[in-house]
Order: sequence, then structure tokens, then C-alpha cells
Amino acid sequence: MRETWGRFISFRDAGHAQTQVVDIPVERIVPNPYQPRAIFHQESIEELAKTIHTHGVIQPVVVRKKGDVYELIAGERRLRAVRHLGWTTIPAIVRDLNDAQTASAALIENLQREGLTPIEEAVAYQQLMELHGLTQESLAQRLGKGQSTIANKLRLLHLPQAVQDALLTRQITERHARALLALPSEELQIELLNECIEKGWNVKQMEERVKAKLESLGSAVERRRKPRKRGLSKDVRLAVNTIRQSLQMIEQTGLQVVCEEVDDEEYYQFTIRVPKKSSGDKGAMEEHREARSS
Repeated sequence: MRETWGRFISFRDAGHAQTQVVDIPVERIVPNPYQPRAIFHQESIEELAKTIHTHGVIQPVVVRKKGDVYELIAGERRLRAVRHLGWTTIPAIVRDLNDAQTASAALIENLQREGLTPIEEAVAYQQLMELHGLTQESLAQRLGKGQSTIANKLRLLHLPQAVQDALLTRQITERHARALLALPSEELQIELLNECIEKGWNVKQMEERVKAKLESLGSAVERRRKPRKRGLSKDVRLAVNTIRQSLQMIEQTGLQVVCEEVDDEEYYQFTIRVPKKSSGDKGAMEEHREARSS
């Protein structure tokens, strides 16, 4: 743990050389606001209390002096177990840390232990990134984890609070929650969360239900996005083209055909006016009149 702390905190500047163990009154120890663990199971605290009652506090808690009290840095479960036993003091190591160092130490100490929920891990990662101005990649390097591990945990913080609470209380697993991330709205995520808890879905069932929901949404969106076109059938196109070609052939004979087309939603309308005499006939009649007059 000391090695990981060193990637965030300077041991020389933070007073980590001080390792003297002292007994501190438990009533003077206050919680750390950066404690990532949100839920402590009383059953596990009682089990730890039995072990401490038999063997004592093997690993001292870590605190820092803050005014008239001590702020806990590491050892929340041990402190709770000692209080459960009714002991008035607890072995502790006092560190000289500033606020940022205290927060980092508390977060890292808990990340090194098993039992944090995925949401608690995600919150811890987010706080470490904000405290030290780190990217996901640089945080992963300092913690010795893969960047994808950090990214997958942080994505859980995008879920609605109801889903995060279900993760926190272990009603669903991380893989259940990650499946819900594919849904486009919080309403749908909560809808499938409730259905999952009610019916006891396993991960595969959740993934299949999400996939089915996305497919149904996709079909509905596609229908809205692409209104049904009132396209021309092959027969109608053939009829329209035939009329137009026929008009061209008539005009080639010398008749000045007048045609008006109307493209209505329900039909094509052609209004055609064909003169009774062609322009050639008119010319011949004029020549005949001139010959008679002469």
C-alpha cells in the first residue's frame, strides 16, 4: 500500500517517516469525508470485533490531527469494531497530511482492499482524478490498472441514481448495469432495472432484454424517420411515360399539342388540347387563297 500511496503522496513531505503507534480515544476520532465505502454491513463488523477481541488490533488505524480531534484516514471497519466492543481507545499512527493527501490516502487505502462495490470504486476513481488533475490513462498507470478498467467503472456514474443504488446494495451486478448503459434514456434504464430485480434476471437475460428493447426502438424510429413514400408503381410509370412519348410523336407530325400535367398525391392528371388542323394545313390553305385572289 505504501508503494501505491507514493504515486500520489510524497512520503518525505507528508510526514510518513513517523510510524510511532499511540493509543487514541475513539471518541476523538471523526470520519473521513472521502471515505468511498458507503455501506458497512453490521454482520461483518461484528465478526471483525470477535477477531479483535481475541487477537487485538493487529494493524493500527491511520489518522491526522485536525484541531482538537483526529480525522480518520484508514481503518474505518477496525474503528467501528472497537466501538462495537466498547473499547475506549484504539492503536493509531498519526500522519501529518494536508487535505488533498488525506483524501488520496483514504481513497487509495480502500481501493487496495476487497469488498468495494463497483459504484464505490467509480466514485473513488473520480475523486482521485479531480484531486490530482489526472486523466483516466494516468490514473490507471498510478494504480497499476488497465485504462479500460477505469473507464468501465466511471461509465457507471452516468447511470440514474436508482441503478447506482441497486449496484450499491448489490441487487444487481456490474455487468447488469453495464448492459443498461446501452439504453438511450433514464426512463428505459429504470424500467428494465425494476423488471430485472422483480424477475431475478441473470446477466444474459438482461442483455437479451436490452437488445430486444433497442431493436423495437430502432424499428419505431425508422418508421418515424422514413414516412412511407407514395412512389409510382412500375405500371403507373409505364403509363405516364407512354403518354409523354405519344405526345412527342404527335408533335413531330406538325400538330402543336398543348399538355398540362398535374402531379397530385393521389393521381397524375394530363390535360391535352389537340388542334383540329396542323400548322402545315394552315399554310396550304393560305397559299390556296392567295392563288385564287390573283
